[in-house]
Amino acid sequence: MNKITKLFNIKYPIIQGGMIWVSGYKLASAVSNAGGLGLIGAGSMYPEVLREHIQKCKKATTNPFGVNVPMLYPNIDEIMKIIVEEGVKIVFTSAGNPKTWTPYLKENGIQVIHVVSSTVFALKAQDAGVDAIVVEGFEAGGHNGRDETTTLTLIPMVKEKIKIPVIAAGGIGTGRAMLAAIALGADGVQVGSRFAASLESSAHDNFKQTIVEVGEGGTQLTLKELAPVRLVKNKFFNDVQELYANHGNKEDLISLLGRARAKRGMFEGDLIEGELEIGQVAGLIHEIKSSATIIDEMIAEFKMAQNEVASFSF
Repeated sequence: MNKITKLFNIKYPIIQGGMIWVSGYKLASAVSNAGGLGLIGAGSMYPEVLREHIQKCKKATTNPFGVNVPMLYPNIDEIMKIIVEEGVKIVFTSAGNPKTWTPYLKENGIQVIHVVSSTVFALKAQDAGVDAIVVEGFEAGGHNGRDETTTLTLIPMVKEKIKIPVIAAGGIGTGRAMLAAIALGADGVQVGSRFAASLESSAHDNFKQTIVEVGEGGTQLTLKELAPVRLVKNKFFNDVQELYANHGNKEDLISLLGRARAKRGMFEGDLIEGELEIGQVAGLIHEIKSSATIIDEMIAEFKMAQNEVASFSF
């Protein structure tokens, strides 16, 4: 038992990313049932939809699970109220100041974990009183840090500065990557893209197949003027790049992005005009599998790599 398995009372220090349009109760409960920590992604849910997913998740698993909440959410007050009312015990927060909601959640007996992309934000989260942090390198899919700091360098830099447990994210979808993250100082890992391409993911089948087909170099970080996001290079992405080439401004980008672009791509399966958020690790994802199989294979590979490293000499 390590710090993360002890903190959450789970078997393996593997947390499923609370991704928008992907992480419903089916995925969260499947990951929790397999020994990890499943997260419901509140960022793409209306408040009452979130309540429904929490209630269904409680019926689908007796193991711990949590909710991921981007704090820029317009109905944040209502979301937090529902989380407390439904007895959720673990909340991952992101995209906002951890001081805003951490005291309220802690007062209601909820563990708070905050997602950061730099040492500066890690220290602020620790000062805010969170129980652990997720440090996310720029390899990750979806919304990301502006500094393009890689997971390989971010983990030890953050670990050097803080005392609370560290969960590594960004580019982690295999047992070998999990071992590398732990060797660098992480206490556990958060896995997003690999679970996006799972049977239980609520992503559209078109998007799941795209994840399997995306190769090395098939994604890129863009839209820094709005909120940095890593996207698959489809027509929409190319339209963004063309706008940059024509010296488009922030207002032009907002106009091009429009509304519900991520839903259109990831949930409704529009591979041409939709926003397709996935990490660089997609280049290592070759098959859609069950969450239980993904976790079993990660643990088996982790142990195999651990033995290889133990026998390594020079």
